[in-house]
Amino acid sequence: MKSHSRVVIVGGGMMGVGLLYHLALEGWDDCMLIEKGELTSGSTWHAAGQCPSFIGNYSMAQIHSHSNNLYPKLEELTGQMTGWNGVGGIRFATTKEELDWFRYVEGISKNIGFQMEIISPEECKKIVPHVDVSGYIAGAWSKDDGYVDPASCCNAMAIGARNLGATIMRGNRVTNIKSLPSGEWEVITENGNVICEHVVNAGGCYADRIGQWVGVNVPFINLRHQYIVTERIKEFEDKVEEMPVIRDPYCSAYYRQDNKSGLIGIYEMEGSREAWPGVGQDWDSESELFGEELEPILPWLERVMERVPVFADAGFVRVINGAIAHTPDDNPLVGPAPGVRNFWMSCGSSIGIAQGGGAGKYLAQWMIHGESEINTAPIDPRRFGSYATKEYSAEKGHEAYANMYVLQLPGEERQGGRPARTTPMYERLKAKGGVHVEAFGWERPKWFSPDGRKEEWGFRHNNVFEVVAEECRAVRERVGVMELSSFSKYEVEGPDALDFLNRVCANKMSAKDGRVILAHMLTENGKIENEFTITRLAEDHFYLLSSAVSEQRDFDLLNFRKLTSENVEITNITDDWGVLVFAGPRSREVLSKLTSTDLSNDNFKWLSAQTIEVSGIELRAVRVNYVGELGWELHVPMEKLEELYDAIWAAGEPFEIADFGTYAMNSMRMEKAYRGYGAELTTEITMIEADMERFVKYDKEDFIGKEELLKRKEEELHLKLVYAEVAEGDSDIRGGEPIYHGESVIGMTTSGGYGHTVKKHLIFGYVVPEKAIPGSTFDIEILAERYSATVLEAPIYDPQNLKLRS
Repeated sequence: MKSHSRVVIVGGGMMGVGLLYHLALEGWDDCMLIEKGELTSGSTWHAAGQCPSFIGNYSMAQIHSHSNNLYPKLEELTGQMTGWNGVGGIRFATTKEELDWFRYVEGISKNIGFQMEIISPEECKKIVPHVDVSGYIAGAWSKDDGYVDPASCCNAMAIGARNLGATIMRGNRVTNIKSLPSGEWEVITENGNVICEHVVNAGGCYADRIGQWVGVNVPFINLRHQYIVTERIKEFEDKVEEMPVIRDPYCSAYYRQDNKSGLIGIYEMEGSREAWPGVGQDWDSESELFGEELEPILPWLERVMERVPVFADAGFVRVINGAIAHTPDDNPLVGPAPGVRNFWMSCGSSIGIAQGGGAGKYLAQWMIHGESEINTAPIDPRRFGSYATKEYSAEKGHEAYANMYVLQLPGEERQGGRPARTTPMYERLKAKGGVHVEAFGWERPKWFSPDGRKEEWGFRHNNVFEVVAEECRAVRERVGVMELSSFSKYEVEGPDALDFLNRVCANKMSAKDGRVILAHMLTENGKIENEFTITRLAEDHFYLLSSAVSEQRDFDLLNFRKLTSENVEITNITDDWGVLVFAGPRSREVLSKLTSTDLSNDNFKWLSAQTIEVSGIELRAVRVNYVGELGWELHVPMEKLEELYDAIWAAGEPFEIADFGTYAMNSMRMEKAYRGYGAELTTEITMIEADMERFVKYDKEDFIGKEELLKRKEEELHLKLVYAEVAEGDSDIRGGEPIYHGESVIGMTTSGGYGHTVKKHLIFGYVVPEKAIPGSTFDIEILAERYSATVLEAPIYDPQNLKLRS
């Protein structure tokens, strides 16, 4: 057994082997995979093997698309059969909202390149004559879908990896993983130890236990999932063409032809069961199945029989009841583990056969190059924090399983595991009609119901449209207050704090105390890692803010980029400080009633900060906001947050102060053309494509990513960010919609929103450079309709920032 390897992957299922294969393809041949039993002997071998293209998340759709392009080629590449059957797939729509979702995903397909079209029930019936399509209003027909034999497909990638120089060790259990003073890892196995630079937790059902060895929480739950194989069906024997894979929300099931038999998989919407409650899977277990449990799935099984009568006439040959993983959001955990260097995860996938190939490709890129060609935020394990306890993950996982075929509509808030993180303001705002959204576990208000109304969720403007417009109007014309304590907050202190931040950020730190800048950390290749608002409190003391979802990720970035020679202390103070966004043309008048500090422009300029007293409470007042009005962010010790809110509200009542939430904030940030981290700003692009070079100071001696960014300046750009006005419609951009010039796709949207003040639809997107010139026009496809768009030269609201400077 080798004693050293660049990478050790723990676990030989589809996720682990998919990664090994792609690491070898990328040129890292000194990689080892260790499996305690045989390859696929965990959850892979018993999977049904479906490979759908249809999925509503852009990054996940890219992952699925790669798998579906790779698997049909593997036999030719490796000589190993995969059992690929490219039969296509149909998902049925039962409501007009589901049909809107189909239209949205169809737009994604045109950017990514998988074949999908929306077809009528009559057309569905021609493709699947054995299925009763009454009551369905459409089908999403994805032609690149299929299914594989999971074990064969996994072994094909294993052969490919070996052929490229990778090593696979079977029948050898890893018993522990230890970090070494050198920064390397020691992987301890039953047959010897391996020293390596990188470790990957691809342990499937055991991934949480593997994480415990290095102090990493792996948020998922193992649940039991059953599918049934029927006797041979005469109607299938008489037909050469095979039935596609059907996904049917009415039945909460997938079903398809399996050779000449039927295969039916049920996601029971009630009564989902943990695989090994309280004890976990035995380490000696291999190829384990549970006994059949038909009673919990009978209501949905009966619906399948109703829909597909030929199944009803066939007996059951076998019932496969095996464990599958579900994370709190049902996306896999693929990327760096939180808090440790060079420990990666590739686990937590509930549909690992479909995702193994694509996840392997993009994780291999991430490990080798420092970033992937896709936006990895939806799969990054650091999207969860310590709030994602075992109990939280279990509740969310059961909820995700039960809703496997239930569309979560825009605006819909599922309540599993909530609330996980709250501030002293939560109950107060909830009592005032605040409707909250979850962000990194935090509950933060997204809109306020004035009359107890419930939001009518969907893809189009709804019954809260005017409510949000009124919240915007309050901020633009009077004064508004929003609790935004979910900001991630850090303090960077020490003699080397200034030099450290200048080295790791592209912008230059302020030379004056009390000044505020916007700064970005870049990858070594010059791509955008994150965005900070940085306040210089003193020469050796800086206060950093970033997005809620970046809390763990940014804390790791700061700590891992600190050199051992740098005298710097980095502290995560997110839970210690609350934040009120207080903005509007009357905000200075209101705040002046509560403080003796001179709030005039001469004494308190835009993009500056001071420690002041407001109603006797000492706080950090930062004159900056994300809505583009005169105003302040008031940063206060969390235990004083409610007291501060009460004082501001009382002082603001004569000015008709109003609460506002994230819906209104997004409308106003779109009017100001403020980019969003995770949408416009991702590791897919640089500050050049994002039109953010004004925040890059090339005259600094050095900063991470500078060299590659300078090279990029000399290269021809393929895409550029545009800010555009779109023709009137009844739905806003959600990101991923295709942008057309004529019939050619020339780019994609990243985010959008309706500007209630300017009464215009606004979007961000990336397009070919020749169409990024102000005044250029193109079309955007929104829910299957084309809308004309015009590129704007400047923010449509207050382009000179006169409001902010007032």
